Amino acid sequence: MANITLEHKQCLIAGDGNLPVSMAKSAKQNGFDVVCISLSSDNVKELKKYCTKVVSYGPGQVDSIKAFLQNEEIKQLTFLGKVSKTMLIKRPKLEKTAIALLKEMKKLNDDAIMLKIIEQLENIGITILDQTIFIKNLMVQKGTLTKIAPNEKQLDDISYGFNIAKQMGGLDIGQSVVMKDRMIMAIEAIEGTDRCIKRGCKLAKRNNAIVVKVSKPAQDKRFDIPAVGLKTIKTMKKYGANVLALESGETIIVNQDKMIDYANKHKMIIVAM
Repeated sequence: MANITLEHKQCLIAGDGNLPVSMAKSAKQNGFDVVCISLSSDNVKELKKYCTKVVSYGPGQVDSIKAFLQNEEIKQLTFLGKVSKTMLIKRPKLEKTAIALLKEMKKLNDDAIMLKIIEQLENIGITILDQTIFIKNLMVQKGTLTKIAPNEKQLDDISYGFNIAKQMGGLDIGQSVVMKDRMIMAIEAIEGTDRCIKRGCKLAKRNNAIVVKVSKPAQDKRFDIPAVGLKTIKTMKKYGANVLALESGETIIVNQDKMIDYANKHKMIIVAM
């Protein structure tokens, strides 16, 4: 993948959030033509600023998506933004191929679903790119990002939470944990990071909780690379978590400057291990 020659025309399959917009903007600024398949409605307006074409489908419309890709003569494609089973629940239209794939699958975890989709796309000659190719500048580097650094007790908690989060990632359950005093308050599941934070902070009595987010032990960089943004740190502040620990070189930060400014203003800690 590192030596791949990029095509001028790229396709973006966009899930939730600002990350797909960052990719489309970067690709356009570097001279690429981007067409977008939107699986979410929350970022379509922004995507239209940087993509020559934006079409909307549900994740179960596999046949329609494949037809669009073939009509556009797409050879390379990037997945960005959260694409999980909850999106299938929100937009439940299932076409013939999707129904057949779901019937033959033994597991319905996120990785299994994504790998099946990738297999379908590769069968029609499309290469799925590493998610970071157009946004490598958003990958967090090792060190403390905020003015305040974690103390020894917090570092011990982070180390413990890091190991637990890695184990959960290995089981494809989630990539985040919320903890306090070496006790796990919540583990991310289908609900996503923000709701995990809310649930964990409630159990931590909305005081001094720590959020740890890591990549999976065998992370497939074509999908689901861990990402955080301003919304993450605001959710933490709202519900009582004051430390965010990330895995360096494996986590994407969207709007990093705004995120760090907000954390500093509220005396919060962001550290990449």
